[in-house]
Amino acid sequence: MITALVGGAALLLLAAGALKVADPTRTVGALAARGWSVRPLLVRAGALGEAVLGAAVVAVGGHALPALVAASYAGFAWFVAGALMSGTPVGTCGCFAEADTPPRPAHVVVDAGFAVAAVVGAVVGVDALLDASVPVIVGAVAVAGTGYALLSATRW
Repeated sequence: MITALVGGAALLLLAAGALKVADPTRTVGALAARGWSVRPLLVRAGALGEAVLGAAVVAVGGHALPALVAASYAGFAWFVAGALMSGTPVGTCGCFAEADTPPRPAHVVVDAGFAVAAVVGAVVGVDALLDASVPVIVGAVAVAGTGYALLSATRW
């Protein structure tokens, strides 16, 4: 079960990272709205790290990589919560190439949920998703799909 949850979170990291590598513009804009002037090349580098981390969890599993996934999602939750509390309009982060999916409370909940699942995965260890059973792989894809739907919805 935990392999499916962490695997789903990793698949989202892989996809979101890859999309931000391809087009960092929206992420640069979201960071700028929070007062962080960051060049697109730096966003691309961070996004590449995000994608590589997601791919590594899928391919390797273990204890250390889920800890990094937990840190990533905790950072995302912190950023979105800060954006919401600041009252500063922040556009989409560009994670899913959506035209406009600004931060919402659902982002904080999903990110925090993935962070907690990944902490558990770091403690107990997760199997490489590539070596997992078909039901676990299907579960991970379902988790990723549900996370995507919640994060890219334009309401709530």
